[in-house]
Amino acid sequence: MAAEEKWKGWALKQQKEAEHGGEREPCVLLGQQLGEPGRFAYAALCGISLAWLFPENEQSSFRTEFIKGFVKWLDLPDAVLPAMTAFADGLGGEGTETFTEILLKDPVLKGNPLLIIEDLLSFSLRDGSYDARARVLICRVSWLLRIPLEDLKVLEESLLESLKEQKEEDSETAEISRKKKERRKKLKRYLLIGLATVGGGTVIGLTGGLAAPLVAAGAATIIGSAGAAALGSTAGIAVMASLFGAAGAGLTGYKMKKRVGAIEEFEFLPLTEGKQLHITIAITGWLCTGKYGSFTAPWSSMLHSSEQYCLAWESKYLMELGNALDSLLNGFVNMMAQEALKFTVLSGIVTALTWPASLLTVASVIDNPWGVCLHRSAEVGKHLAHILLSRQQGQRPVTLIGFSLGARVIYFCLQEMAQEKDSQGIIEDVVLLGAPVEGEAKHWKALTRVVSGRIINGFCRGDWLLSFVYRTSSVQLNVAGLQPVDLDDRRMVNMDLSSVVNGHLDYMKQMDTILKAVGIKTKECQPEEKGSGSLFSSQAKKSQRAAGSKARGVEDTRKEEDEAGGE
Repeated sequence: MAAEEKWKGWALKQQKEAEHGGEREPCVLLGQQLGEPGRFAYAALCGISLAWLFPENEQSSFRTEFIKGFVKWLDLPDAVLPAMTAFADGLGGEGTETFTEILLKDPVLKGNPLLIIEDLLSFSLRDGSYDARARVLICRVSWLLRIPLEDLKVLEESLLESLKEQKEEDSETAEISRKKKERRKKLKRYLLIGLATVGGGTVIGLTGGLAAPLVAAGAATIIGSAGAAALGSTAGIAVMASLFGAAGAGLTGYKMKKRVGAIEEFEFLPLTEGKQLHITIAITGWLCTGKYGSFTAPWSSMLHSSEQYCLAWESKYLMELGNALDSLLNGFVNMMAQEALKFTVLSGIVTALTWPASLLTVASVIDNPWGVCLHRSAEVGKHLAHILLSRQQGQRPVTLIGFSLGARVIYFCLQEMAQEKDSQGIIEDVVLLGAPVEGEAKHWKALTRVVSGRIINGFCRGDWLLSFVYRTSSVQLNVAGLQPVDLDDRRMVNMDLSSVVNGHLDYMKQMDTILKAVGIKTKECQPEEKGSGSLFSSQAKKSQRAAGSKARGVEDTRKEEDEAGGE
Protein backbone atom coordinates (compact mmCIF):
# COMPACT_ATOMS: atom_id res chain seq x y z
CA MET A 1 0.00 0.00 0.00
CA ALA A 2 2.81 2.41 0.91
CA ALA A 3 4.56 1.69 -2.38
CA GLU A 4 1.34 2.34 -4.29
CA GLU A 5 0.89 5.77 -2.68
CA LYS A 6 4.56 6.55 -3.24
CA TRP A 7 4.31 5.92 -6.96
CA LYS A 8 1.05 7.82 -7.30
CA GLY A 9 2.70 10.82 -5.67
CA TRP A 10 5.74 10.41 -7.90
CA ALA A 11 3.53 10.39 -10.99
CA LEU A 12 1.85 13.63 -10.02
CA LYS A 13 5.24 15.20 -9.40
CA GLN A 14 6.43 14.10 -12.83
CA GLN A 15 3.27 15.47 -14.35
CA LYS A 16 3.74 18.89 -12.77
CA GLU A 17 7.30 18.98 -14.03
CA ALA A 18 6.05 18.13 -17.51
CA GLU A 19 3.49 20.93 -17.32
CA HIS A 20 6.15 23.48 -16.30
CA GLY A 21 8.27 22.16 -19.14
CA GLY A 22 5.66 23.34 -21.61
CA GLU A 23 3.36 20.31 -21.96
CA ARG A 24 -0.21 21.34 -22.70
CA GLU A 25 -3.46 19.82 -21.48
CA PRO A 26 -2.33 18.22 -18.20
CA CYS A 27 -3.83 14.78 -17.66
CA VAL A 28 -4.93 13.76 -14.15
CA LEU A 29 -6.64 10.53 -13.16
CA LEU A 30 -10.38 10.97 -13.35
CA GLY A 31 -10.79 10.03 -9.70
CA GLN A 32 -9.01 13.24 -8.74
CA GLN A 33 -11.25 15.38 -10.95
CA LEU A 34 -14.84 14.16 -10.46
CA GLY A 35 -16.86 15.63 -7.64
CA GLU A 36 -17.58 13.30 -4.73
CA PRO A 37 -21.20 12.63 -5.86
CA GLY A 38 -19.88 11.70 -9.31
CA ARG A 39 -17.23 9.40 -7.88
CA PHE A 40 -19.76 7.75 -5.57
CA ALA A 41 -22.19 7.20 -8.47
CA TYR A 42 -19.35 5.89 -10.66
CA ALA A 43 -18.28 3.32 -8.07
CA ALA A 44 -21.88 2.36 -7.31
CA LEU A 45 -22.62 1.82 -11.01
CA CYS A 46 -19.65 -0.55 -11.28
CA GLY A 47 -20.65 -2.39 -8.11
CA ILE A 48 -24.24 -2.91 -9.27
CA SER A 49 -23.02 -4.05 -12.69
CA LEU A 50 -20.63 -6.55 -11.12
CA ALA A 51 -23.51 -8.03 -9.12
CA TRP A 52 -25.66 -8.33 -12.25
CA LEU A 53 -22.91 -9.85 -14.37
CA PHE A 54 -21.30 -12.16 -11.80
CA PRO A 55 -23.78 -13.02 -9.04
CA GLU A 56 -22.33 -16.49 -8.37
CA ASN A 57 -20.78 -17.27 -4.99
CA GLU A 58 -17.50 -18.31 -6.60
CA GLN A 59 -17.23 -14.79 -8.05
CA SER A 60 -17.62 -13.05 -4.69
CA SER A 61 -13.88 -12.63 -4.11
CA PHE A 62 -13.46 -11.03 -7.55
CA ARG A 63 -16.34 -8.62 -6.89
CA THR A 64 -15.01 -7.70 -3.46
CA GLU A 65 -11.39 -7.18 -4.53
CA PHE A 66 -12.41 -5.21 -7.60
CA ILE A 67 -14.66 -2.81 -5.72
CA LYS A 68 -12.15 -2.43 -2.87
CA GLY A 69 -9.41 -1.45 -5.30
CA PHE A 70 -11.78 0.80 -7.23
CA VAL A 71 -12.82 2.78 -4.14
CA LYS A 72 -9.14 3.45 -3.49
CA TRP A 73 -8.53 4.33 -7.16
CA LEU A 74 -11.25 7.00 -6.98
CA ASP A 75 -9.92 8.38 -3.68
CA LEU A 76 -13.28 7.81 -2.03
CA PRO A 77 -13.31 7.76 1.79
CA ASP A 78 -13.08 4.34 3.43
CA ALA A 79 -16.50 4.94 4.97
CA VAL A 80 -18.21 4.26 1.63
CA LEU A 81 -16.61 0.82 1.19
CA PRO A 82 -19.41 -1.10 3.05
CA ALA A 83 -22.04 0.50 0.80
CA MET A 84 -20.07 -0.32 -2.35
CA THR A 85 -19.52 -3.88 -1.18
CA ALA A 86 -23.27 -4.19 -0.64
CA PHE A 87 -23.90 -2.96 -4.20
CA ALA A 88 -21.42 -5.55 -5.50
CA ASP A 89 -23.26 -8.23 -3.53
CA GLY A 90 -26.57 -7.49 -5.24
CA LEU A 91 -28.25 -4.68 -3.32
CA GLY A 92 -29.44 -1.43 -4.88
CA GLY A 93 -29.88 -2.63 -8.44
CA GLU A 94 -32.92 -0.36 -8.82
CA GLY A 95 -30.60 2.65 -8.52
CA THR A 96 -28.77 2.02 -11.79
CA GLU A 97 -30.56 4.75 -13.73
CA THR A 98 -30.18 7.30 -10.93
CA PHE A 99 -26.46 6.69 -10.53
CA THR A 100 -26.01 6.90 -14.31
CA GLU A 101 -27.72 10.31 -14.40
CA ILE A 102 -25.65 11.64 -11.48
CA LEU A 103 -22.42 10.52 -13.12
CA LEU A 104 -23.25 11.98 -16.53
CA LYS A 105 -24.13 15.35 -14.96
CA ASP A 106 -20.68 15.76 -13.42
CA PRO A 107 -19.21 18.94 -14.99
CA VAL A 108 -15.79 17.31 -15.41
CA LEU A 109 -17.16 15.01 -18.11
CA LYS A 110 -18.45 17.97 -20.16
CA GLY A 111 -20.89 15.70 -21.91
CA ASN A 112 -18.18 13.21 -22.86
CA PRO A 113 -18.88 9.92 -21.01
CA LEU A 114 -16.04 8.26 -22.92
CA LEU A 115 -13.73 9.61 -20.20
CA ILE A 116 -15.33 7.10 -17.83
CA ILE A 117 -14.40 4.21 -20.12
CA GLU A 118 -10.84 5.54 -20.45
CA ASP A 119 -10.58 5.59 -16.67
CA LEU A 120 -12.15 2.16 -16.18
CA LEU A 121 -9.82 0.65 -18.77
CA SER A 122 -6.82 2.24 -17.08
CA PHE A 123 -7.91 0.81 -13.73
CA SER A 124 -8.48 -2.65 -15.21
CA LEU A 125 -4.93 -2.72 -16.59
CA ARG A 126 -3.24 -1.30 -13.51
CA ASP A 127 -1.41 -4.53 -12.60
CA GLY A 128 -0.34 -5.52 -16.11
CA SER A 129 -3.20 -7.94 -16.73
CA TYR A 130 -6.60 -7.65 -18.42
CA ASP A 131 -9.18 -9.87 -16.78
CA ALA A 132 -11.99 -11.02 -19.09
CA ARG A 133 -14.51 -10.18 -16.38
CA ALA A 134 -13.19 -6.61 -16.27
CA ARG A 135 -13.66 -6.26 -20.03
CA VAL A 136 -17.23 -7.58 -19.79
CA LEU A 137 -17.85 -5.03 -17.03
CA ILE A 138 -16.47 -2.24 -19.22
CA CYS A 139 -18.78 -3.34 -22.04
CA ARG A 140 -21.72 -3.30 -19.63
CA VAL A 141 -20.92 0.19 -18.32
CA SER A 142 -20.43 1.37 -21.92
CA TRP A 143 -23.92 0.12 -22.72
CA LEU A 144 -25.41 1.88 -19.69
CA LEU A 145 -23.71 5.14 -20.71
CA ARG A 146 -24.80 4.64 -24.35
CA ILE A 147 -21.18 4.53 -25.55
CA PRO A 148 -20.54 2.50 -28.73
CA LEU A 149 -18.32 -0.49 -28.00
CA GLU A 150 -16.29 0.40 -31.06
CA ASP A 151 -14.95 3.32 -29.01
CA LEU A 152 -13.64 0.85 -26.43
CA LYS A 153 -11.71 -0.95 -29.14
CA VAL A 154 -10.18 2.35 -30.24
CA LEU A 155 -9.07 3.05 -26.67
CA GLU A 156 -7.56 -0.41 -26.37
CA GLU A 157 -5.65 0.06 -29.62
CA SER A 158 -4.37 3.46 -28.46
CA LEU A 159 -3.11 1.98 -25.22
CA LEU A 160 -1.48 -0.84 -27.12
CA GLU A 161 0.32 1.67 -29.32
CA SER A 162 1.66 3.36 -26.23
CA LEU A 163 3.14 0.09 -25.01
CA LYS A 164 5.04 -0.54 -28.22
CA GLU A 165 8.58 0.62 -28.82
CA GLN A 166 7.78 3.29 -31.36
CA LYS A 167 8.95 6.86 -31.84
CA GLU A 168 6.78 9.59 -33.24
CA GLU A 169 7.92 11.28 -36.42
CA ASP A 170 8.52 14.91 -35.38
CA SER A 171 8.93 15.93 -38.99
CA GLU A 172 5.23 15.55 -39.77
CA THR A 173 3.80 18.93 -40.66
CA ALA A 174 0.30 18.14 -41.93
CA GLU A 175 -2.35 19.63 -39.65
CA ILE A 176 -4.46 16.49 -39.51
CA SER A 177 -1.45 14.40 -38.62
CA ARG A 178 -0.47 16.80 -35.85
CA LYS A 179 -3.95 16.72 -34.30
CA LYS A 180 -4.06 12.94 -34.34
CA LYS A 181 -0.66 12.76 -32.70
CA GLU A 182 -1.63 15.22 -29.96
CA ARG A 183 -4.82 13.33 -29.17
CA ARG A 184 -3.00 10.01 -29.09
CA LYS A 185 -0.26 11.45 -26.90
CA LYS A 186 -2.80 12.77 -24.42
CA LEU A 187 -4.58 9.43 -24.24
CA LYS A 188 -1.31 7.54 -23.81
CA ARG A 189 -0.27 9.83 -20.99
CA TYR A 190 -3.61 9.43 -19.25
CA LEU A 191 -3.71 5.65 -19.41
CA LEU A 192 -0.09 5.11 -18.55
CA ILE A 193 -0.12 7.31 -15.47
CA GLY A 194 -2.46 4.68 -14.08
CA LEU A 195 -0.66 1.73 -15.62
CA ALA A 196 2.84 2.72 -14.53
CA THR A 197 2.08 4.07 -11.06
CA VAL A 198 -0.94 2.53 -9.37
CA GLY A 199 0.27 -0.98 -10.10
CA GLY A 200 3.63 -0.23 -8.53
CA GLY A 201 6.18 -2.99 -8.82
CA THR A 202 3.54 -5.64 -9.60
CA VAL A 203 2.98 -4.19 -13.06
CA ILE A 204 6.30 -5.58 -14.21
CA GLY A 205 6.48 -8.62 -11.98
CA LEU A 206 9.51 -7.35 -10.04
CA THR A 207 10.11 -6.90 -6.35
CA GLY A 208 12.50 -5.08 -4.06
CA GLY A 209 15.00 -2.52 -5.27
CA LEU A 210 14.60 -3.35 -8.97
CA ALA A 211 10.98 -2.24 -9.15
CA ALA A 212 11.44 1.44 -8.33
CA PRO A 213 13.96 2.47 -11.00
CA LEU A 214 12.28 0.38 -13.68
CA VAL A 215 8.81 1.78 -13.05
CA ALA A 216 10.30 5.25 -12.87
CA ALA A 217 12.09 4.77 -16.17
CA GLY A 218 8.96 3.45 -17.83
CA ALA A 219 6.68 6.20 -16.56
CA ALA A 220 9.13 9.00 -17.27
CA THR A 221 9.16 8.18 -20.96
CA ILE A 222 5.41 8.72 -21.14
CA ILE A 223 4.81 11.58 -18.73
CA GLY A 224 8.04 13.42 -19.52
CA SER A 225 8.87 15.80 -22.31
CA ALA A 226 7.18 15.57 -25.69
CA GLY A 227 8.75 13.34 -28.34
CA ALA A 228 9.91 10.64 -25.91
CA ALA A 229 9.59 7.06 -27.02
CA ALA A 230 6.49 5.22 -25.82
CA LEU A 231 7.60 2.99 -22.99
CA GLY A 232 10.66 1.82 -24.87
CA SER A 233 12.27 0.76 -21.59
CA THR A 234 12.84 -2.41 -19.65
CA ALA A 235 9.61 -1.69 -17.78
CA GLY A 236 7.68 -1.38 -21.04
CA ILE A 237 9.07 -4.66 -22.30
CA ALA A 238 8.08 -6.35 -19.05
CA VAL A 239 4.55 -4.96 -19.28
CA MET A 240 4.30 -6.32 -22.81
CA ALA A 241 5.50 -9.72 -21.59
CA SER A 242 2.83 -9.76 -18.91
CA LEU A 243 0.00 -8.76 -21.24
CA PHE A 244 1.07 -10.69 -24.32
CA GLY A 245 2.79 -13.75 -22.88
CA ALA A 246 6.20 -15.28 -23.50
CA ALA A 247 7.92 -11.93 -24.08
CA GLY A 248 5.51 -11.13 -26.90
CA ALA A 249 5.73 -14.45 -28.72
CA GLY A 250 2.32 -15.44 -27.38
CA LEU A 251 0.38 -18.23 -29.05
CA THR A 252 2.47 -18.32 -32.22
CA GLY A 253 5.47 -19.07 -30.03
CA TYR A 254 3.85 -22.25 -28.78
CA LYS A 255 5.00 -25.48 -30.38
CA MET A 256 4.00 -28.92 -29.19
CA LYS A 257 7.45 -30.33 -28.44
CA LYS A 258 6.25 -33.90 -28.17
CA ARG A 259 3.06 -35.86 -28.55
CA VAL A 260 0.53 -35.20 -25.82
CA GLY A 261 -1.44 -38.40 -25.34
CA ALA A 262 -3.10 -39.26 -28.64
CA ILE A 263 -2.64 -35.76 -30.10
CA GLU A 264 -0.35 -35.61 -33.13
CA GLU A 265 -0.83 -32.00 -34.25
CA PHE A 266 -1.54 -28.82 -32.32
CA GLU A 267 -0.42 -25.37 -33.49
CA PHE A 268 -1.71 -21.79 -33.61
CA LEU A 269 -1.76 -20.11 -37.02
CA PRO A 270 -2.11 -16.29 -37.20
CA LEU A 271 -5.14 -15.00 -39.09
CA THR A 272 -4.10 -11.36 -38.71
CA GLU A 273 -0.82 -9.52 -38.29
CA GLY A 274 -1.95 -7.02 -35.65
CA LYS A 275 -1.83 -7.05 -31.87
CA GLN A 276 -4.72 -6.34 -29.53
CA LEU A 277 -5.57 -6.37 -25.84
CA HIS A 278 -8.15 -9.09 -26.48
CA ILE A 279 -7.71 -12.00 -28.88
CA THR A 280 -9.86 -14.42 -30.87
CA ILE A 281 -9.12 -18.10 -31.54
CA ALA A 282 -11.08 -19.85 -34.31
CA ILE A 283 -11.31 -23.64 -34.54
CA THR A 284 -12.19 -25.42 -37.79
CA GLY A 285 -14.37 -28.55 -37.67
CA TRP A 286 -13.01 -30.53 -40.65
CA LEU A 287 -10.92 -30.16 -43.81
CA CYS A 288 -11.61 -31.14 -47.39
CA THR A 289 -9.77 -31.00 -50.69
CA GLY A 290 -9.98 -27.84 -52.76
CA LYS A 291 -10.99 -24.40 -51.49
CA TYR A 292 -11.42 -25.52 -47.89
CA GLY A 293 -8.22 -27.53 -47.59
CA SER A 294 -6.68 -25.24 -44.97
CA PHE A 295 -7.62 -24.44 -41.40
CA THR A 296 -7.71 -20.71 -42.11
CA ALA A 297 -10.01 -20.79 -45.17
CA PRO A 298 -13.41 -20.56 -43.38
CA TRP A 299 -12.26 -17.57 -41.31
CA SER A 300 -10.93 -15.35 -44.09
CA SER A 301 -13.61 -12.69 -43.59
CA MET A 302 -13.67 -12.63 -39.76
CA LEU A 303 -12.62 -9.37 -38.11
CA HIS A 304 -13.63 -9.74 -34.48
CA SER A 305 -10.24 -8.59 -33.20
CA SER A 306 -7.02 -7.13 -34.58
CA GLU A 307 -5.31 -10.26 -33.26
CA GLN A 308 -6.87 -13.53 -34.40
CA TYR A 309 -5.57 -17.09 -34.53
CA CYS A 310 -6.70 -20.39 -35.97
CA LEU A 311 -5.96 -23.69 -34.25
CA ALA A 312 -4.41 -26.29 -36.54
CA TRP A 313 -5.11 -29.75 -35.13
CA GLU A 314 -5.08 -33.35 -36.36
CA SER A 315 -5.23 -32.39 -40.04
CA LYS A 316 -4.76 -35.99 -41.21
CA TYR A 317 -7.93 -37.17 -39.50
CA LEU A 318 -9.95 -34.04 -40.27
CA MET A 319 -9.12 -34.41 -43.97
CA GLU A 320 -10.29 -38.03 -43.91
CA LEU A 321 -13.51 -36.90 -42.29
CA GLY A 322 -14.02 -34.13 -44.84
CA ASN A 323 -13.53 -36.50 -47.76
CA ALA A 324 -16.01 -38.92 -46.18
CA LEU A 325 -18.54 -36.12 -45.81
CA ASP A 326 -18.13 -35.20 -49.46
CA SER A 327 -18.55 -38.80 -50.56
CA LEU A 328 -21.67 -39.18 -48.49
CA LEU A 329 -23.29 -35.90 -49.38
CA ASN A 330 -22.50 -35.65 -53.07
CA GLY A 331 -24.11 -38.93 -54.07
CA PHE A 332 -27.53 -40.42 -54.37
CA VAL A 333 -27.55 -40.95 -50.62
CA ASN A 334 -27.98 -37.23 -50.08
CA MET A 335 -31.29 -37.14 -51.95
CA MET A 336 -32.55 -40.14 -50.04
CA ALA A 337 -31.63 -38.55 -46.75
CA GLN A 338 -33.31 -35.27 -47.61
CA GLU A 339 -36.49 -37.19 -48.44
CA ALA A 340 -36.21 -39.17 -45.21
CA LEU A 341 -35.80 -35.90 -43.35
CA LYS A 342 -39.44 -35.06 -43.89
CA PHE A 343 -40.51 -38.10 -41.93
CA THR A 344 -37.78 -38.33 -39.32
CA VAL A 345 -35.90 -35.26 -38.10
CA LEU A 346 -38.81 -32.88 -38.42
CA SER A 347 -41.20 -35.22 -36.67
CA GLY A 348 -38.73 -35.88 -33.89
CA ILE A 349 -38.67 -39.68 -34.17
CA VAL A 350 -35.14 -40.23 -35.40
CA THR A 351 -33.97 -43.75 -34.55
CA ALA A 352 -31.69 -46.27 -36.16
CA LEU A 353 -34.77 -47.97 -37.63
CA THR A 354 -36.25 -44.93 -39.38
CA TRP A 355 -33.29 -44.07 -41.56
CA PRO A 356 -33.51 -45.30 -45.18
CA ALA A 357 -31.72 -48.57 -45.89
CA SER A 358 -29.69 -47.00 -48.72
CA LEU A 359 -28.15 -44.58 -46.24
CA LEU A 360 -27.43 -47.20 -43.62
CA THR A 361 -25.58 -49.38 -46.13
CA VAL A 362 -22.89 -46.73 -46.55
CA ALA A 363 -22.84 -45.66 -42.92
CA SER A 364 -19.33 -47.06 -42.43
CA VAL A 365 -18.01 -44.36 -44.79
CA ILE A 366 -18.74 -41.71 -42.20
CA ASP A 367 -18.95 -43.60 -38.91
CA ASN A 368 -15.28 -44.53 -38.54
CA PRO A 369 -13.63 -41.13 -39.29
CA TRP A 370 -16.36 -39.38 -37.31
CA GLY A 371 -15.77 -41.57 -34.28
CA VAL A 372 -12.01 -41.01 -34.46
CA CYS A 373 -12.42 -37.24 -34.67
CA LEU A 374 -14.96 -37.18 -31.85
CA HIS A 375 -12.37 -38.71 -29.55
CA ARG A 376 -9.48 -36.56 -30.75
CA SER A 377 -11.44 -33.32 -30.56
CA ALA A 378 -12.12 -33.95 -26.88
CA GLU A 379 -8.41 -34.55 -26.22
CA VAL A 380 -7.43 -31.44 -28.19
CA GLY A 381 -9.95 -29.41 -26.20
CA LYS A 382 -8.44 -30.54 -22.91
CA HIS A 383 -4.95 -29.68 -24.14
CA LEU A 384 -6.13 -26.23 -25.27
CA ALA A 385 -7.52 -25.66 -21.78
CA HIS A 386 -4.11 -26.16 -20.21
CA ILE A 387 -2.43 -23.90 -22.77
CA LEU A 388 -4.86 -21.11 -21.90
CA LEU A 389 -4.55 -21.78 -18.16
CA SER A 390 -0.77 -21.44 -18.47
CA ARG A 391 -1.38 -17.98 -19.97
CA GLN A 392 0.58 -18.71 -23.11
CA GLN A 393 -1.57 -15.99 -24.67
CA GLY A 394 -0.63 -13.54 -21.92
CA GLN A 395 -2.94 -11.82 -19.45
CA ARG A 396 -5.67 -10.98 -21.96
CA PRO A 397 -9.32 -11.94 -22.58
CA VAL A 398 -9.86 -14.71 -25.14
CA THR A 399 -12.87 -15.31 -27.40
CA LEU A 400 -13.29 -18.82 -28.84
CA ILE A 401 -15.26 -19.51 -32.04
CA GLY A 402 -15.68 -22.93 -33.65
CA PHE A 403 -17.97 -25.00 -35.84
CA SER A 404 -18.79 -28.71 -35.83
CA LEU A 405 -15.90 -30.61 -34.24
CA GLY A 406 -14.18 -27.28 -33.65
CA ALA A 407 -17.10 -26.34 -31.41
CA ARG A 408 -16.62 -29.68 -29.66
CA VAL A 409 -12.99 -28.75 -29.01
CA ILE A 410 -14.20 -25.56 -27.33
CA TYR A 411 -16.81 -27.42 -25.28
CA PHE A 412 -14.25 -29.84 -23.84
CA CYS A 413 -11.77 -27.03 -23.34
CA LEU A 414 -14.26 -25.19 -21.14
CA GLN A 415 -15.25 -28.36 -19.29
CA GLU A 416 -11.59 -29.00 -18.49
CA MET A 417 -10.97 -25.43 -17.39
CA ALA A 418 -13.99 -25.55 -15.10
CA GLN A 419 -12.30 -28.31 -13.10
CA GLU A 420 -9.13 -26.29 -12.51
CA LYS A 421 -8.32 -23.50 -10.09
CA ASP A 422 -7.68 -19.95 -11.34
CA SER A 423 -9.68 -20.62 -14.51
CA GLN A 424 -11.88 -17.52 -14.24
CA GLY A 425 -11.20 -14.26 -16.03
CA ILE A 426 -9.54 -15.86 -19.08
CA ILE A 427 -12.44 -16.55 -21.47
CA GLU A 428 -14.61 -13.61 -22.53
CA ASP A 429 -17.06 -15.07 -25.08
CA VAL A 430 -17.54 -18.39 -26.86
CA VAL A 431 -19.45 -19.20 -30.05
CA LEU A 432 -20.28 -22.86 -30.75
CA LEU A 433 -21.81 -23.57 -34.17
CA GLY A 434 -23.39 -26.94 -34.98
CA ALA A 435 -21.76 -28.43 -31.90
CA PRO A 436 -21.77 -32.26 -31.73
CA VAL A 437 -22.05 -32.31 -27.94
CA GLU A 438 -24.73 -33.04 -25.39
CA GLY A 439 -27.42 -30.38 -25.24
CA GLU A 440 -28.78 -30.90 -21.73
CA ALA A 441 -28.49 -27.77 -19.60
CA LYS A 442 -26.87 -29.63 -16.70
CA HIS A 443 -23.82 -30.36 -18.87
CA TRP A 444 -23.47 -26.69 -19.83
CA LYS A 445 -23.74 -25.26 -16.33
CA ALA A 446 -20.00 -25.77 -15.72
CA LEU A 447 -19.23 -23.51 -18.69
CA THR A 448 -20.65 -20.50 -16.84
CA ARG A 449 -17.84 -20.81 -14.29
CA VAL A 450 -15.18 -19.93 -16.85
CA VAL A 451 -16.98 -17.78 -19.46
CA SER A 452 -17.28 -14.14 -18.44
CA GLY A 453 -19.39 -12.88 -21.34
CA ARG A 454 -21.68 -14.89 -23.62
CA ILE A 455 -22.05 -18.55 -24.50
CA ILE A 456 -23.62 -18.61 -27.96
CA ASN A 457 -25.07 -21.89 -29.21
CA GLY A 458 -25.80 -21.70 -32.94
CA PHE A 459 -27.97 -24.59 -34.06
CA CYS A 460 -29.93 -25.88 -37.07
CA ARG A 461 -32.99 -28.03 -36.48
CA GLY A 462 -32.80 -29.55 -39.96
CA ASP A 463 -29.16 -30.67 -39.81
CA TRP A 464 -29.88 -34.28 -40.83
CA LEU A 465 -26.17 -35.20 -40.99
CA LEU A 466 -25.67 -34.36 -37.33
CA SER A 467 -28.78 -36.38 -36.52
CA PHE A 468 -27.50 -39.29 -38.57
CA VAL A 469 -24.10 -39.59 -36.89
CA TYR A 470 -25.86 -39.60 -33.53
CA ARG A 471 -28.50 -42.14 -34.65
CA THR A 472 -27.29 -44.88 -32.29
CA SER A 473 -26.35 -42.61 -29.40
CA SER A 474 -28.27 -42.24 -26.18
CA VAL A 475 -28.19 -38.45 -26.63
CA GLN A 476 -29.41 -38.52 -30.20
CA LEU A 477 -32.48 -36.39 -29.47
CA ASN A 478 -30.59 -33.85 -27.35
CA VAL A 479 -27.66 -32.53 -29.37
CA ALA A 480 -26.67 -28.86 -28.92
CA GLY A 481 -26.15 -28.38 -32.66
CA LEU A 482 -29.79 -29.37 -33.33
CA GLN A 483 -31.70 -27.40 -30.70
CA PRO A 484 -31.51 -24.74 -27.96
CA VAL A 485 -29.71 -25.41 -24.70
CA ASP A 486 -32.28 -24.62 -22.02
CA LEU A 487 -29.89 -23.08 -19.49
CA ASP A 488 -31.23 -20.29 -17.27
CA ASP A 489 -28.21 -18.01 -17.20
CA ARG A 490 -27.66 -14.51 -18.58
CA ARG A 491 -24.61 -15.80 -20.50
CA MET A 492 -26.55 -18.38 -22.52
CA VAL A 493 -27.71 -17.24 -25.96
CA ASN A 494 -29.36 -19.72 -28.34
CA MET A 495 -29.45 -18.72 -32.00
CA ASP A 496 -31.53 -20.65 -34.53
CA LEU A 497 -29.53 -20.60 -37.78
CA SER A 498 -31.96 -22.81 -39.70
CA SER A 499 -32.69 -20.05 -42.21
CA VAL A 500 -28.96 -19.64 -42.90
CA VAL A 501 -27.74 -23.23 -42.59
CA ASN A 502 -29.38 -25.89 -44.74
CA GLY A 503 -27.05 -28.70 -43.71
CA HIS A 504 -23.92 -29.43 -41.74
CA LEU A 505 -21.53 -28.56 -44.58
CA ASP A 506 -22.92 -25.02 -44.67
CA TYR A 507 -21.12 -24.23 -41.43
CA MET A 508 -17.94 -24.11 -43.49
CA LYS A 509 -19.30 -22.82 -46.79
CA GLN A 510 -21.58 -20.12 -45.35
CA MET A 511 -19.30 -18.95 -42.54
CA ASP A 512 -19.31 -15.31 -43.61
CA THR A 513 -23.12 -15.16 -43.43
CA ILE A 514 -23.16 -17.10 -40.16
CA LEU A 515 -20.63 -14.76 -38.53
CA LYS A 516 -22.82 -11.78 -39.39
CA ALA A 517 -25.89 -13.57 -38.03
CA VAL A 518 -24.25 -14.15 -34.64
CA GLY A 519 -22.88 -10.62 -34.48
CA ILE A 520 -19.23 -11.16 -35.39
CA LYS A 521 -17.69 -8.35 -37.41
CA THR A 522 -16.49 -9.28 -40.90
CA LYS A 523 -14.17 -7.62 -43.41
CA GLU A 524 -16.58 -7.49 -46.34
CA CYS A 525 -19.41 -5.90 -44.38
CA GLN A 526 -18.33 -3.21 -41.95
CA PRO A 527 -21.13 -2.33 -39.50
CA GLU A 528 -23.23 0.74 -40.19
CA GLU A 529 -23.43 1.56 -36.52
CA LYS A 530 -20.46 1.95 -34.25
CA GLY A 531 -20.20 -0.54 -31.46
CA SER A 532 -21.27 -3.52 -33.52
CA GLY A 533 -17.96 -5.21 -32.88
CA SER A 534 -19.58 -6.74 -29.80
CA LEU A 535 -20.78 -10.31 -29.93
CA PHE A 536 -24.40 -9.37 -29.62
CA SER A 537 -24.83 -6.05 -31.33
CA SER A 538 -27.24 -4.16 -33.49
CA GLN A 539 -25.53 -5.76 -36.48
CA ALA A 540 -26.41 -9.19 -35.13
CA LYS A 541 -30.03 -8.22 -34.61
CA LYS A 542 -30.28 -6.80 -38.12
CA SER A 543 -28.72 -9.89 -39.64
CA GLN A 544 -31.06 -12.14 -37.73
CA ARG A 545 -34.15 -10.21 -38.72
CA ALA A 546 -33.05 -10.35 -42.34
CA ALA A 547 -32.55 -14.08 -42.04
CA GLY A 548 -35.96 -14.51 -40.45
CA SER A 549 -34.45 -15.99 -37.30
CA LYS A 550 -36.55 -16.38 -34.21
CA ALA A 551 -33.72 -17.24 -31.86
CA ARG A 552 -34.85 -17.62 -28.33
CA GLY A 553 -31.59 -16.11 -27.16
CA VAL A 554 -32.39 -12.86 -28.94
CA GLU A 555 -35.64 -12.52 -27.07
CA ASP A 556 -33.96 -13.29 -23.77
CA THR A 557 -31.22 -10.75 -24.41
CA ARG A 558 -33.69 -8.00 -25.35
CA LYS A 559 -35.71 -8.77 -22.26
CA GLU A 560 -32.58 -8.49 -20.08
CA GLU A 561 -31.63 -5.18 -21.67
CA ASP A 562 -35.15 -3.81 -21.26
CA GLU A 563 -35.15 -4.79 -17.61
CA ALA A 564 -31.72 -3.27 -17.12
CA GLY A 565 -32.80 -0.08 -18.85
CA GLY A 566 -35.82 0.19 -16.61
CA GLU A 567 -33.86 -0.06 -13.40
